[in-house]
Amino acid sequence: MKTALLLLTTSCLTVFSSHAGASDRYATRPPVVMSPDLSAPWVTQLRQRPVGTAVNPRGYVVFTAPPARRAIVNRRARDPFADEANPAKREVSFRRPAEPAAETPRKQRTMDPKFLPQTIAYSGSEAPGTIVIDTSQHFLFLVEADGNARRYGVGVGKEGFGWSGTNNISRKAEWPDWRPPTEMIKREKEKGRILPVHMEGGPANPLGARALYLGDTLYRIHGTNAPWTIGQSVSSGCIRMRNEDVTDLYERVNVGTKVVVM
Repeated sequence: MKTALLLLTTSCLTVFSSHAGASDRYATRPPVVMSPDLSAPWVTQLRQRPVGTAVNPRGYVVFTAPPARRAIVNRRARDPFADEANPAKREVSFRRPAEPAAETPRKQRTMDPKFLPQTIAYSGSEAPGTIVIDTSQHFLFLVEADGNARRYGVGVGKEGFGWSGTNNISRKAEWPDWRPPTEMIKREKEKGRILPVHMEGGPANPLGARALYLGDTLYRIHGTNAPWTIGQSVSSGCIRMRNEDVTDLYERVNVGTKVVVM
């Protein structure tokens, strides 16, 4: 009896040790195979499939064939009574998914190079340091002391919003904020466009990088977030310039500078 119990105990310990050894073999899981999308951070890749789930207990990343390589089941596989004499019903075909339609390239909006800054001869009567704006030609001139003028392209008031006269720069501002006049807000609302009551300065602001305020009017010489409109009559009366150009002009003139709009 004692001998039998000893043999049974030894047998149980042997079986238990055998199972424990098998379990130890898998205590350290195999290395995780990385996702083929190497552009994503590896941590993000691992989170896409939690390790240790019932579906994937060992944490492997399962690769599936791309759609282009998946065989479409033939008719015979679907229908065991398909006609053996018709080979078309036995073929396994591989279909490549339709290529996505190529996007139509967006037409780039450009500005006529003639509206880029340049120095020209000036024979007018205005004193050096004066700003002269020719709205019909879409040019702004800064008269210089040597019989020349620095010329910039500008955008001006659209039909019904043009004006002329003489004023002085009353204030200068860098990256100005924008408070559309009540009349403009109402006018644009009737067209289905809602304007903000106030907009902080920045690249998206319609006043652009700099603003030169004219007297106590609502008009300004300012930059723009739509440089392709330079050389056109599109504004509500203000004189708009490229941000690069208005910044250059801003550094050349002071408060009190005379501005003549023709």
